[in-house]
Order: sequence, then C-alpha cells, then structure tokens
Amino acid sequence: MDALPKILHVDDDLFIREIVRICLESVGGLAVEQCASGYEALERAPEVQPDLFLLDVMMPDMSGEDTLVALRALPEFATTPVIFLTALAHPAEIRKLTQAGAVGVITKPFDPMTLSTQVLELWRSAL
Repeated sequence: MDALPKILHVDDDLFIREIVRICLESVGGLAVEQCASGYEALERAPEVQPDLFLLDVMMPDMSGEDTLVALRALPEFATTPVIFLTALAHPAEIRKLTQAGAVGVITKPFDPMTLSTQVLELWRSAL
C-alpha cells in the first residue's frame, strides 16, 4: 500500500481545525499538522515538510489562493499537491481554484466519515 501523506491543514477557524483533525487522524489514520493562517503555514511548512496542503479559501490577511501562490514560490513546495476545503462551492470558484493549481476542492460542510477518503483520492490522483 502507498505511504500516507503528511498533511498541513490551514484554516483560521479553530472549530473547523479540530473537526478536520479528528476526521483525518482518527477516521483516516493520517498525520496532520495545523496552522491558523497562510502566514503561519509559510513559516511552518519547511519544518513540517508536508506531502499535501489542505487550505481554507476565506481567511483574514492572506486568502487560501494567496497562500497557494506563496507556497508555489518556495522551490520545495512548487509541486506539492494542494486541496481546498471551502464553503465557496460555486462552479466558477471551483474552476478558479483548480486553475490556480489545486488538485481538487472539497466543499464545506463535508461528511466527517468520508473526508479522509476524499483527501486520499485527490492526493493519489495528483501523484
């Protein structure tokens, strides 16, 4: 079986971070590190060395899309897969995020029992 990815999850909402952590770690058996902002993700990513970024879109100061652009500017993360987890489920927004380089978009609210499966499927499709 393939090795499981180490995930860096970025969301400004503490409640969402806790739910996602439980879903990915307890249900999916995945390793998850979390950040509360895009700026924090940029600082921690070199230390964490994630195999996958899971980003919220709407965050204060630095949006998820801006975070993606900044991560892509770092050579070690130029090709690291990115998945957006967002309430912005409009087709035009999803198209915009995938055109920006995301391998997929998972909409909020999400199913806690299938989140890890969705994340793994999108990650594997990017390999």
